[in-house]
Amino acid sequence: MLELFKSKEKRAFLFRNLVRLILIFITFIYILPFIWMLSTSFKADRELYLFPPKWFPWPLVWENYNKALQRFPFFKYLRNSVIITGGSLLGVLISCPLVAYGFSKIRWKGRDFFFYLMLSTMMLPGAVTIIPTFMIFKTLGWINTYLPLIVPSFLGGGAGLIFLVRQFFNTIPDDLVDAARVDGAGDLQIYLRVILPLAKPVLFLISLFTFLGAWNNYFGPLIYLTDESKYPLALGLPTFFSLYGTYWNQMMACATMTVIPTIIFFVIAQRYLIEGIKITGIKE
Repeated sequence: MLELFKSKEKRAFLFRNLVRLILIFITFIYILPFIWMLSTSFKADRELYLFPPKWFPWPLVWENYNKALQRFPFFKYLRNSVIITGGSLLGVLISCPLVAYGFSKIRWKGRDFFFYLMLSTMMLPGAVTIIPTFMIFKTLGWINTYLPLIVPSFLGGGAGLIFLVRQFFNTIPDDLVDAARVDGAGDLQIYLRVILPLAKPVLFLISLFTFLGAWNNYFGPLIYLTDESKYPLALGLPTFFSLYGTYWNQMMACATMTVIPTIIFFVIAQRYLIEGIKITGIKE
């Protein structure tokens, strides 16, 4: 056994494999709730309360999905989630890179002061701004509409996302921007034709963050929406339990269908997401 640790290469090999085993174990812990959710969605009613629990039911009860769709207005809530998430994505992709470009590539008096002032808003707890924000939207007559859930995304999308995009833009050489200015391009042309084509990785990254935040948003719709017909999936799923009893297998079937769009989005954008995370981690 001691011979394994005498060689530097062998020690490095053992260390890499130990790290991999630890990461596999941690990954398993994280996906365990999803496995349980998927397993429960295929269980028969008599298998729900078995002890010890049955992880892999057989035969698979596909009828749970059909019953869930009949008992629960899944597609109505899905439509609402798509409207809210699509509007939020559009707002962030339009406004966030534009604001970040102004903080990164345009030189103006007070730029750094206002950038750090914007970052300081991240230290404010969300609970502090709930009541003032609600009063603003109430005054505007936006309560029980999707506007409070979508319009804020057109205002930059949040300090955290602006910071990420700005860090990415800082990795783009200023010489590239200056060369475009020498050729007669204005700031808008530089932004559209030079900066944005290079920003695909970070745009996919903020798209994922925005998608997850809007798709899984429970607190916002709970505050601003009073009509159940406007509920998104995140807010509609708990009503399945409270209104229709403890049909856990059917509820887990709905939860599984709710998770599928997130998985599809991640699989499609995975290559860009990893690249964006690596690039935005580079120091200035």
